[in-house]
Amino acid sequence: METGSPDSGGNGGLAARAEPEGTGPEHARSEWIGLPRGLLRMRRLLLLVWLGLLTLAAALLPGLLAGPAWALVALLPLALTAWGWVMLGRNWRSWRYAERADDLLITRGVLWRATTVVPYGRMQLVEVTSGPVERHFGLASVQLHTAAAATDATIPGLDPDEAERLRDRLTELGEARSAGL
Repeated sequence: METGSPDSGGNGGLAARAEPEGTGPEHARSEWIGLPRGLLRMRRLLLLVWLGLLTLAAALLPGLLAGPAWALVALLPLALTAWGWVMLGRNWRSWRYAERADDLLITRGVLWRATTVVPYGRMQLVEVTSGPVERHFGLASVQLHTAAAATDATIPGLDPDEAERLRDRLTELGEARSAGL
């Protein structure tokens, strides 16, 4: 039962309160946390750069080689840019994570919703990574590794301080609840 959207609330649209499905009395009410808006800005800028170059090439090359009417081919990448802009926003809004008493929930996806449940006791490695573009935008990703490769999970585009806090907390909880692996 979700009680808010990522765009509601007074904290810049970063968190919405909800109780994850399947929680019983042993799990306290969890806070679903959305991704920072900087991730959306970064992805949209990359979309504009790459598809903007493609639009320019699609307008100039056919226009110069085959005639001005062929420059209309540039409308296709331009339409793709508009569609991508909307889809990136929907995808960004779909990402959430929640720290519960015994596990971490990660949910994502627009058409195909996916929810990953990572028990703290099964975590083997928690890493924080940040590539050059992410660092430029002040973002980092947290990647969780478990014994089963299929349950590895990533939370992209976090603020570096939040990524380090989450890494430290998950590592601490993983050690406290280790399953004897």
